[in-house]
Amino acid sequence: MASEPPAQALSKNRDRDAIPDNSHRTSFSELDVLGSVPVPSTSVDVCMHDGFGLNSGITIAGGDGALLVNGEAFAWRPWEVSGKMKLVNEKGQFEVPAEAFGLFDVLWPRPDLLVIGVGKTNMPLSPRTRQHLTQLGMRVEMLDTRNAAAQFNLLATERGVSDVAAALIPIGWEEGSGVVS
Repeated sequence: MASEPPAQALSKNRDRDAIPDNSHRTSFSELDVLGSVPVPSTSVDVCMHDGFGLNSGITIAGGDGALLVNGEAFAWRPWEVSGKMKLVNEKGQFEVPAEAFGLFDVLWPRPDLLVIGVGKTNMPLSPRTRQHLTQLGMRVEMLDTRNAAAQFNLLATERGVSDVAAALIPIGWEEGSGVVS
């Protein structure tokens, strides 16, 4: 049977009595892993009632949505594709015709993720629209527009603008009239 070491020896072995050296403290400001990564020019600086202000100085206004793809910004009006001023189906789901995402039909390579901002409040994506985007090989994340813009900014900075795209509806959009209230 082995004998237990004296308490004094145990204390010295594990440096229990040693005073910590505070000269090696971690500075949390130095842990900003994205600090040296430039913000994409298509990052959204402000979600306005009738549009968006981008980091590049571009303003998308007049009630237009924004489609941010591969470092480029486009005014986006998915409600005009169907000829109706509707983006919400009878079940309360965000649904637009496949043609509203026509840019992704001709774009190669496509982004891995599409962040959709659906206006002032979040709503689910219709199965038909989800199926079309999935067939294009893109995952979809649905959020209200302010959170979608923030999520796009973060992911586009981390992963790059070629991997993440955003489709944003202005926060003042009114279903049925298209009027930005």
